[in-house]
Amino acid sequence: MSVTASIDGNTLAAVIDGRAFAAGLRARVAAAVPVFAAATGRAPGLAVVLVGDDPASHVYVRNKGLATKEAGMASFEHRLPADVPEAELLALVATLNADDAVDGILVQMPCPKPISEARVIAAVDPAKDVDGFHPVNAGRLASGLPGLVPCTPSGCLMLLQDRLGDLSGLEALVIGRSNIVGKPMAALLVQASCTVTVAHSRTRELAAHVARADIVVAAVGVPELVRGSWLKRGATVIDVGMNRIAGADGKTRLVGDVNFAEAMAVVGAVTPVPGGVGPMTIACLLRNTLLAAHARAGLDAPAL
Repeated sequence: MSVTASIDGNTLAAVIDGRAFAAGLRARVAAAVPVFAAATGRAPGLAVVLVGDDPASHVYVRNKGLATKEAGMASFEHRLPADVPEAELLALVATLNADDAVDGILVQMPCPKPISEARVIAAVDPAKDVDGFHPVNAGRLASGLPGLVPCTPSGCLMLLQDRLGDLSGLEALVIGRSNIVGKPMAALLVQASCTVTVAHSRTRELAAHVARADIVVAAVGVPELVRGSWLKRGATVIDVGMNRIAGADGKTRLVGDVNFAEAMAVVGAVTPVPGGVGPMTIACLLRNTLLAAHARAGLDAPAL
C-alpha cells in the first residue's frame, strides 16, 4: 500500500504505508482466530517475558500485549526483575514450552547482563519461537525449509511483494548483517529469486553497491547513512532503521537509515520512519503466533 506525493508539480516517490498494510494483516489474523478457536476449543496464546526495567522494552511489551488481545488471542505476560538468575529465567521458558495454552514464546531482548541471550533463545521450543531466532528456525530459513521467520524481515518482504509483485531477477542490497534483520532478510530475498548483496560496516564503496540495487533494505542503525545521490532512480527502498537524533530546536526526532527527503526525489517507493516497517513487526508477530498455533494443532495454516 502506497501513496504518491508531489511538490510543485514534480512527482515524488510513492510512500509505502506500513501502518495501513499492517492494519490489514492484523484484521486478517483476527478474522482467523475464531475459526481456530472453533476447531480447538481455545484461542491461540502468546507468552511474552520481560526481564528488567528497560523503558523501551516496557513499551514494546505493552504494545504487543494490546495487539494480542485486540486480535482475540490469549496474552500471557511474565515480568522478572533485572537481577533474576539465568537459571530461573530458563526454568520459566521450560514451563512455557510445556504449557499447551501457549503457542508462541517471546523473550524481550535485550536481557540484562550476565544473562546469555544465546542460551535463552536456544531454550525456547522452536515450534513456539515466534521471534524466529532459534538456531533451528534460522537453519530452516537458510535451507529454504518452512519454519517461523523473524518478524521484521518477514514484514519487509510483504511490503516489497505488495509494491512490486514478483521479485525474480531484481538486484537487492541488504545493508546490515544482524541475525535479527540482515541475515534473514537476505535469505528471504534469495528465496524470492533476487540477486542479493549483503553490505555491512566494513563494506568498501557502499555507494557503488547502492547505485546498482533495484531494492535496498537498510538495517544498519546509522542515521540517514544512505543518501539520495547514491540510490538508483526508480528503486524501492525499505528503511528498517529507527534512530533518535536531536534537531536544531533541541527536540529529538526519529529518522531512518536513509535520508528520506533526498530519497523521495529519486526512488520509486520508500518506507517512512516512523510508519513504515515498524507496524509490520507486531503484525507479523501475531501472524507467526497464529501459524504456530495451527502447526501445533495439526491444522492447515490460513492464507494470510
